[in-house]
This record gives sequence, C-alpha cells and structure tokens, in this order.
Amino acid sequence: MIKNFTQDDVPHQNGKTFLVTGANTGIGFEAAKVFAGKGARVLLGCRNAEKGNDAVDRIVAAHPAADMRLIDLDLADLASVRYAAEQVAAEPRIDVLVNNAGVMWNPKTLTADGFESQFGVNHLGHFALTGLLLPLLEATPKSRIVTVSSSGHRLGRGEIFFDDINADADYHPRKRYYASKLANLLFTYELDRRLRAKGSSTIAVAVHPGGSSTELARHLSKPLAFAWKSMGPLVNSAEAGAWPTELAATAPGVAGGQYFGPSRLGELSGPAKQVGSSKASRDVDKAKRLWDLSIEMTGVDPGL
Repeated sequence: MIKNFTQDDVPHQNGKTFLVTGANTGIGFEAAKVFAGKGARVLLGCRNAEKGNDAVDRIVAAHPAADMRLIDLDLADLASVRYAAEQVAAEPRIDVLVNNAGVMWNPKTLTADGFESQFGVNHLGHFALTGLLLPLLEATPKSRIVTVSSSGHRLGRGEIFFDDINADADYHPRKRYYASKLANLLFTYELDRRLRAKGSSTIAVAVHPGGSSTELARHLSKPLAFAWKSMGPLVNSAEAGAWPTELAATAPGVAGGQYFGPSRLGELSGPAKQVGSSKASRDVDKAKRLWDLSIEMTGVDPGL
C-alpha cells in the first residue's frame, strides 16, 4: 500500500500531458506546479483568463522550462465545458485529467444551465468534461482520471437529493456540498467499474485533501471561519493538500477505484496514503442512478 507520499515522491513526467481544472489557485495550482516541475506538459483549466495567466507566469517563474497551456473552462456552463474539451482534443494525448475545481457552501445560485451550483460545478461539469475527453484519454495508454472529493462526503447521510436535484424545494449549503462530494466518489467508482468491464487501460481514482488552507473556504460563516483559522497549525497548507492528488496522478502502482487522502489526525493533514470511503459511496445502485441522471442533465454520454 502506498503511504507517506509527498511531492518529493513524484516521479519524472517527461512526455506526459496533464489537464488540471481550477488550476489558478489552491490545490489545483500547487499540483500543476509540481507536474510542470517534473517535466509534464500541463494544461490549466481556468474560468478567469487573468488569474489563469497569472498562474502560468508564477509556475514559469518557478520552473522556467515549464510547458504550459491555458484552457478557457467554466464548469458552471456546459457550453464552456464543450468548448474546453474541443481545445484539449487538439492535444496528441492526455495522460491525466485532474477534476479538481469546486465550490463550497456558497449561497444558492444556479449554473448557466439551471443546475444547483455545487452539484453543477463539482459533479456535473466534471462528469461532462470527463465524458467528452474520454476518447482521447482512452487513446492514451494507462491514462488516469483523478477526481477531488472531500472527507465531507461522510457527513451528508448518503443523500444525493435525487427528488430535488436543483434545490427548488430546499437548499442547505453544507448538505448540498456533502452531496456533491459524495457524487464525486459515486462517479469515480462507477466510471472505473465501467472502464474495467470494457478492458480499458484508463483508470479512475479519487482523492481528498483533508483540511487545507485554500480559497474554497471563502463562504464560511464568521464563527466557522474563525474556528478554521484557529486550526491552522493542524491542517495542511495548499501545497501539502495537493499531495493526495499528486499521488493519485503519478505514483506507480495506483489501481483503479482507489481513494487517497492525508495520513495524520484523522485524515486531516500529513503525507498522502490510500484511505477508505463511506458505505454510501460504494452503493452501486445509487451510482448507476447518478450516472443515468448525469447523462440526462448534461447531454453527455461517456459511452460506457
């Protein structure tokens, strides 16, 4: 079993191409910087061009030989997802897709397509992007699809809110976030099952960063923000929070359907290792229902 993994354990990635969503800040930025420093071509999927270009500049400043490309991607807009996939399809290969971008605990908003935003961005946007890029991923031998979930997936009592998917009747920011992170795992495990059944060399794995200091927590209430700030010495930096992602994306011996997170303080911080997920995340019937609903909502069928 892989354990005690940090960025120092990332092997050289020369000749490989990575696409990282939400790569202009936080965990996505830190992972992209490490991949670029190890010789990979890195595509940064960002919805804000100015922030994306700034991220490229910062990575090139750290690694002058870095091979970077900015991809215009707004996961809250399926038209943007399709356009981004068309841009990426021009690449000769994609070795790793990192579904990293996300929103957390925000006030109720809808995506451009009318989806509740946490489910729409965290799950549906990545479901569509993955499905659209699957032909290129499968054409790249031993490619990987890495989806960033959260230990919070355990806190939602296994709910996906199938009967109120767009929160027309009720919206609770934390519950909807937990549901979106459970959806990330259900999707990963179902995707990997279908890839295995097809005999594909592409694998799907998931990660969670534990507690890490990133912009994702910007919608916390003042009391929660204060409590989170007071935990600073106990949680990972964004750099360390990216270690599970870097493990899943690059470590030899990673197998489809595995889940990785921090190794210390109840998976709150520390080097990365393989971890377990909730019983609800392994519910095959729920995963199939989510898969079918995702196809219906996005209009993207991965063809598996």
